[in-house]
Amino acid sequence: MILTVTLNPLLEHRLIYTKINHGRVNRNPYEEYKAGGKGINVSRQLNYLNVPNLSFFFLGGNAGRIYKNALEKEGIKFSALRTSSETRTAVLIKDESDRAVTSYFGLDPSVSAEEAGEFKLKLEKMIANCEIVIFSGSSPCSETNSIIPFGIRTANKYDKVSFCDTYGSSLQECIECSPTIMHNNSEEIENSLRLSLQNENDKLKFLEYLYGKGVKQAYITNGEKETYASNFDFHFKVENPKIDPADPTGSGDSFAAGIIYGWYNDLTFTETLELASSLGTLNAGSFEICSVSLEEALKFKDKIKISSLGKKIKSIDTSPV
Repeated sequence: MILTVTLNPLLEHRLIYTKINHGRVNRNPYEEYKAGGKGINVSRQLNYLNVPNLSFFFLGGNAGRIYKNALEKEGIKFSALRTSSETRTAVLIKDESDRAVTSYFGLDPSVSAEEAGEFKLKLEKMIANCEIVIFSGSSPCSETNSIIPFGIRTANKYDKVSFCDTYGSSLQECIECSPTIMHNNSEEIENSLRLSLQNENDKLKFLEYLYGKGVKQAYITNGEKETYASNFDFHFKVENPKIDPADPTGSGDSFAAGIIYGWYNDLTFTETLELASSLGTLNAGSFEICSVSLEEALKFKDKIKISSLGKKIKSIDTSPV
């Protein structure tokens, strides 16, 4: 079982108009409520890849009840810890005439220290019984900042694979805890750690730094630009093909789900990176978030170009004579 952990889930109220007249009244959109948040997005994409998973998160208030219903409607399996604070909300407005999506986010919830402590107790039991644990997204408040570092240490304690995809003030502590796998986009790293990743050399040095901290695999994405990755101390660059963009929301989460699919199914590093890059690219070309099928990704993966940087992995021919 794969466990995804989301500290700051998001209830999305989506309003879709054929054409928006700005500054005027717009009526009768198609509307729906969707469960969002990075870990939930990963779970959604894992479902499309037929990988069994369970999502764990905070849930509160009337928004939390709507959120729960949206998850059940999608068939996303979950366990939630109730909070006194309302689940975060956002309104997403799409104008189909120009394919534009505008998002308006509400306030982050305030989780109490007692609720955060209860979350940790439940999290440890869940990590002990899973195969891989994924920590995705930001921490909503200071009381929850210690949860992901705690979860990484717990995964190491139980010899589980941990995947860290977070940002903000707790990122450095997460690195110090030595997660098995890390993924970030370059802007998140620069803003969280106050360093520069402006060129290839900067990114390769950062990958070396992560390996020195015990991170076995690391991935630095940058939208449609090149991805830089490391497998232990071997480095790689990925060139993604150009596509007609729609909405990049969730592309990093689709990418993360592809990495987890590779680990879960014992793919090679290159096969995993090809699949993850395909999922991320195809997601950016769709308005549906983290809903790329495995068949689509496998057909697309030959368009992904991966090159090795620096020292090469020696391959041994094990085919029969």
